[in-house]
Amino acid sequence: MISEHINKVLVLAPHTDDGEFGCGATIAKLIEAGKEVHLAAFSPCKKSVPKEFPEDILEHELKAATAVLGIKPAHLYLYDYEVRIFPSKRQEILEDMIRLRKKVAPDLVFIPSLNDVHQDHFTIAEEGRRAFKFTNILSYEMPWNNFNFNTACFIKVSEKDLEQKIAALKEYKSQYFRTYADEHFIKSLASVRGTQSGGGYAETFEIVRWIIK
Repeated sequence: MISEHINKVLVLAPHTDDGEFGCGATIAKLIEAGKEVHLAAFSPCKKSVPKEFPEDILEHELKAATAVLGIKPAHLYLYDYEVRIFPSKRQEILEDMIRLRKKVAPDLVFIPSLNDVHQDHFTIAEEGRRAFKFTNILSYEMPWNNFNFNTACFIKVSEKDLEQKIAALKEYKSQYFRTYADEHFIKSLASVRGTQSGGGYAETFEIVRWIIK
């Protein structure tokens, strides 16, 4: 059961597909439970788009993918920070997050791991922790970037939740070449995390801050 005091949720994604990879099944579960989920992606990664696709393809794929999960268009925020230079934009990113905090007033925020080695992911994690320090915060798992990950929290998800995550990620046709976009990998990881938490499927999270009221 999703905690009754969690009603508004904000997912902070460095790049357009990170939120879906890190907690896509959990997003589907939360929305199914009637929670209000917002997602903010900080870069459309124009410099990382394969040459055969239009420069703005990831913006369109983000909209399609989040719609599959059930996120309302009004709850989707896309910023235009250039990929791989987030550390030089820390203050601007923090200010955008503070504006988001005031607008959304979330009860729970998902961020990348503070052990994520990608410079953009780490910046979003650090500034997210700073901006939302009086809010419940969980870090989502991205095994290809996490040298260490403390599996302190598990959110059980259904096969339907997992299939929604996979369907959402399939909207990122420009990213099919990524090894971690493989459906078998996504299901296998959810199965491993499910086994660790008693069976079925799950996504795992680090607890950054949990406030009991």
